[in-house]
Amino acid sequence: MRDRVAARGTGRPSALPVTVLILLALLALLAGCAPAPEAAPSAGPAVRRWQPEPGTDWQWQLSGRLDGSVDAPVYDIDGFEHDAAQVAGLHRKGRKVICYLSTGAWEKFRPDAARFPTAVLGRSNGWAGERWLDIRRTEVLEPLMETRIAMCAKKGFDAVEPDNMDGYRNRTGFPLTAAHQLRYNRLIADVAHRHGLAVGLKNDLPQIPQLVGDFDFAVNEQCAQYEECEDLSPFVKAGKAVFHVEYELPVARFCAQSRRLGLSSLLKRYELGVWRRTCPAAGA
Repeated sequence: MRDRVAARGTGRPSALPVTVLILLALLALLAGCAPAPEAAPSAGPAVRRWQPEPGTDWQWQLSGRLDGSVDAPVYDIDGFEHDAAQVAGLHRKGRKVICYLSTGAWEKFRPDAARFPTAVLGRSNGWAGERWLDIRRTEVLEPLMETRIAMCAKKGFDAVEPDNMDGYRNRTGFPLTAAHQLRYNRLIADVAHRHGLAVGLKNDLPQIPQLVGDFDFAVNEQCAQYEECEDLSPFVKAGKAVFHVEYELPVARFCAQSRRLGLSSLLKRYELGVWRRTCPAAGA
């Protein structure tokens, strides 16, 4: 400011009146004396979603009384049938807990079954009381599924296992395409992530290359029986677990391949009760 006033005495012409220059000088002085703006508060480190690593052992129990004594670091249990206290009990034992939901089929025995319009209900998916959903109708299904996923988050689950995510490969009663399925599966993954939950891709092997980046792990049934386990390799290569189950093959028929591919494999019965058989350790 002082330099600009001194220049006024040199006889050089000035384009601004003296009063304007004085006012500008005063404003500059006041600006220099003003306190510095406060720094924006730090948001802190982002909370990272759980992402299970390849080879992580697990227990999948969807029927019968929950048995928390199975020595496995991950439990996959029904989201409707278990409450926050049961989830917290598993957490106290050091378990991560996955919330099983059907997101691609309607189940008449669920408490929210009446909220699904008849127009979105298709053919039976082969299980009693269940029908495929018209996944093209995302304006109807998204709020319903978000309510379910929010329930899982409120109960304290760490992740979601959305079932019936391959309707486009089945006779659903709707003209579903692979593009419809990709859109819907990504929508479900986005909703789970919005609620801070990890999410697994259930089956849908043909779309793994497009979806591996959207999901945090995979859940597969019977890839060994149908000679499809190699298709799950993109998840393992991305450092994401593949929770795999067989129902009809003895462990001797699939465990060697599971170890080679890095799968987390179990032998289960179709009712998915407590019973399970794990692969023996290498060399056992």
